[in-house]
Amino acid sequence: MSTTREYIDFILEQLSGLRDISSRQMMGEYIIYYKGKIAAYVCDNRLLVKPVEAALEYIPDGIMEPPYPGAKDMLLVENTEDIEYLECLFEAIYCQLPQPGKKKGKR
Repeated sequence: MSTTREYIDFILEQLSGLRDISSRQMMGEYIIYYKGKIAAYVCDNRLLVKPVEAALEYIPDGIMEPPYPGAKDMLLVENTEDIEYLECLFEAIYCQLPQPGKKKGKR
């Protein structure tokens, strides 16, 4: 099952108070970027954030799940209804997110 357009629209609306939130569709699922860094995946109508230390502290009893088969586990965010909670989570994890990789140029 892939993520529905309604669900990704809902998640992006919940995060719309943050500056510089964007998403990119990848094979029926989505990557969410915060200030240019990959912060979360939306897969199978689930919001999963990178399990950096700040995220694990923010959601101490969180469930770790892979976004898709064979992927590394990420932290499932179940409280998607609370806008303030989501905004604070993304702000908390931002500094610990890895820098984006350099894009390879055409040869």
